[in-house]
Amino acid sequence: MSKLLENKRIFFYDFEVLSKLKDSRTGQSWWCVVFIDFDTRKGKLIKNSVNELIQFYNQFKDSIFVGYNSRQYDQYIFKGLMLDMDAGYISEQLIEHKLKGHNVVRNAFRLPLNNFDIMPNPPVPLKTLEGFMGSDIQESSVPFTIDRQLTDEEEKNLIKYCIHDVKETIKVFERLRHEFDSQLQLIEAFDLDMTLFNKTKAQLSAYILDAKKHDDRGDAFDHLIPDTLVLDKYNYVREWYENEFTSYIDPVTNKGRKLETVIAGVPTDYGIGGIHSALKNIDESGIILACDISSMYPALIIEYNYMSRNVPSIDKYINIRNERLKLKAEKNPKQQPLKIVLNATFGTFKDKFNAMYDERMSNAICIAGQLLLTDLAEKLEGHCKILQKNTDGIFMKVEREEDIEIVQSIAKEWEVRTRLDLEWDRFNRIIQKDVNNYILVPEGGLYYPNGKERWKAKGAFVKSLSDIDYDLPIVNKAVIAYFLKNKPVEETINECNKLREFQKIVKVTSAYDQGAWKNCTFSKRKVLNESTGKYSTKMMWNDGSGYALKDKTFRVFASNRDEDGGLFKKKSGANPAKFQNTSEKVFIDNEDVTQKTVPDYLDRQFYIDLSNDRINQFMGIKKNSSKKKADKEEIKQ
Repeated sequence: MSKLLENKRIFFYDFEVLSKLKDSRTGQSWWCVVFIDFDTRKGKLIKNSVNELIQFYNQFKDSIFVGYNSRQYDQYIFKGLMLDMDAGYISEQLIEHKLKGHNVVRNAFRLPLNNFDIMPNPPVPLKTLEGFMGSDIQESSVPFTIDRQLTDEEEKNLIKYCIHDVKETIKVFERLRHEFDSQLQLIEAFDLDMTLFNKTKAQLSAYILDAKKHDDRGDAFDHLIPDTLVLDKYNYVREWYENEFTSYIDPVTNKGRKLETVIAGVPTDYGIGGIHSALKNIDESGIILACDISSMYPALIIEYNYMSRNVPSIDKYINIRNERLKLKAEKNPKQQPLKIVLNATFGTFKDKFNAMYDERMSNAICIAGQLLLTDLAEKLEGHCKILQKNTDGIFMKVEREEDIEIVQSIAKEWEVRTRLDLEWDRFNRIIQKDVNNYILVPEGGLYYPNGKERWKAKGAFVKSLSDIDYDLPIVNKAVIAYFLKNKPVEETINECNKLREFQKIVKVTSAYDQGAWKNCTFSKRKVLNESTGKYSTKMMWNDGSGYALKDKTFRVFASNRDEDGGLFKKKSGANPAKFQNTSEKVFIDNEDVTQKTVPDYLDRQFYIDLSNDRINQFMGIKKNSSKKKADKEEIKQ
């Protein structure tokens, strides 16, 4: 356990605020907060009592407070209330007006709070994660826009809802505990003050490297070509970056042109991100080699001086890298926080709110990586079959064992020249849809003795799903079992009797102001095209059909019951739109499903068809014309 946790308690907390409802006793907006002690699991409810909140804070202010989206929301409600501000005002400014908390609660810095936000990056709503975990995701029956006094039953419901979300936050924390521990390690490793605990890892990295924010220099595309680059056959790629790439900058995306070409027999796209280069829809067996540039972004920053110009000296970064390599060789866990700083640094270069923001260096790193991988592919061409070039590596196939030494010898010359190191893996099969979707199968068994998977998979269709990323898990399992075990998808799906395995979690976003609708029906109608004066036949919503749902997040299952219609999301003036990857007929179960079994009315065929469709996409088999026609009808809806 970290020394920073000694004599500290960990509280999980969540505020609920009804900004339109004024408490009859205080005249302030109604609010409540629930705290739950992580060790004892004992809770504390405070409702509309600032004095009680201040008392609790003074008693436990040296503790650590963990929340979900608490960095942006709850901590400012917490501090604002203690600074004699109205919780409803703060909430409206943060949510409706989308203001930053420090601009709303301007004196928040005067109240130190060891706040940790467990929300993952990129952000995911808590209700979505609750859905993935199989938990109850029913919304509170009390609308947050209510402007009258609550009944006793309504208040109980709202408090119960708040308690539930705090308990669910604890579940998320237990699955992401490593994020919390690594934050403590960063603070401890660099002897930082606990007041910085609330910062993101990216913000801490900037602080550790002494970065000082600088105005945009306006030279984002004055990129730096690596001086070790040697291109002959494909030198036109370098010339394109030096000339045509920056000749047109999209005013919306601020990106240059895209180059589509063929490199070493593989269709390749160049731009400002990572390289996109892969043979599509292949299933190759034999000697498959994968080489990755070791810690590519930190290596490029150090070897080519691509450090943000807002950092006074690269020396500290180099020292951190050297110390990390030393500790890693010793298998010392203290290397972990150093790794965080090294890897987080590159991502800060395009963050306008980070002190290390330097778009020129970010672009230089991206371009250098693509060019140097092209350099390597050029040298390897003719000695192997290139299968894919991705952000930091190359997949290739060789025909004979002796070819491995030839390929690695060529690569070694590239390593010495570019001052970059390659790490090698060997597989005996690759199933590849495209550069972002593939399965790499190792030699030998598919599992380690401890049961962990030995294969590598990337992409939504085939990746291994975690407890907080558990969407249509039965389909992923069926696709993997088909490719790796030659198991028909029907077997995988029909033998499973756990309801959660078939769940699809969907959420209505704010773009759909009419919310979610169930059982809408459609019919063909003649619709006038006002620009041409001609009529065309379209599927249009039968006005008044279906009914609105109060929840925003849903756990959806395919149904074979006649009375079950589809689930739709609706915006004003438009047809309801069916949620992607949901059946024409669905049932919803927003209660806890962790122990539930499959009912007779689950439409297993929907999951069989979806699995086969994804397998066909991997193999490049197109849908038949009748299926295409059906899809077009769905799109019209």
